[in-house]
Amino acid sequence: MPHVIIKLLPGRSEQQKAKIAEEVTKAIMATANCAETAVSVGIEDVASDDWTAIVYQPDIIAKPDTIYKKPGYNPL
Repeated sequence: MPHVIIKLLPGRSEQQKAKIAEEVTKAIMATANCAETAVSVGIEDVASDDWTAIVYQPDIIAKPDTIYKKPGYNPL
């Protein structure tokens, strides 16, 4: 039962978010060998001013063993 949470800066349309969820679902199905009905995808908008506190520090810095694709930026 994969559940993916994607955090983005605001500005993507609902159509773009739906397409992102669709493509992520396809990738999960192909690589985790699961059915589409098992996959859920959430997308959260995070303001640029809040990114470091809400995303970078708690989700990236604090959980390095869970990051399989590291970001190419460092806002600290």
